[in-house]
Amino acid sequence: MVKSERLQAEPVEAAPGMAWLIGLAAWFIPGSGHLLLKRWGRAALMGGAVWLSFFIGLAMGGHLFDLTPDAATTSGSIFDWATMIQVPPMIANLGSGIAYVVCWMMDIGFRDDPVQAARTTYEYGNTFLLIAGLMNYLTMLDAFDVAAGRKS
Repeated sequence: MVKSERLQAEPVEAAPGMAWLIGLAAWFIPGSGHLLLKRWGRAALMGGAVWLSFFIGLAMGGHLFDLTPDAATTSGSIFDWATMIQVPPMIANLGSGIAYVVCWMMDIGFRDDPVQAARTTYEYGNTFLLIAGLMNYLTMLDAFDVAAGRKS
């Protein structure tokens, strides 16, 4: 190889607008992106795993995270440490799309209930809820890549 030669990266094509809409639909309703792409098996497996994990997590008494300031803190500000530490799990939970939004509107899984936290399955429920959101992010990215033609 001659010193003056340089490796050139291949240009990356921009994703079509439809891929972005399919990605958004896949986030909002788990499995819908693959349904729109007529990938029935992936929709059932990937979307079904997200829905199943979410409802198992709720049934086990898991807690959904949001940015509500902790009542025990004196400042009550959204920027205190006790509130800010909830940002990563809230982002994970938000990945569940409409399931998270409906639970937030109906106040299901958000209250700090000492009886619920005392359940032996409480931490497992939290984990299932977090995994449901993270799995849906992966499902959404898979649907986006298929729609953009980057994956078959």
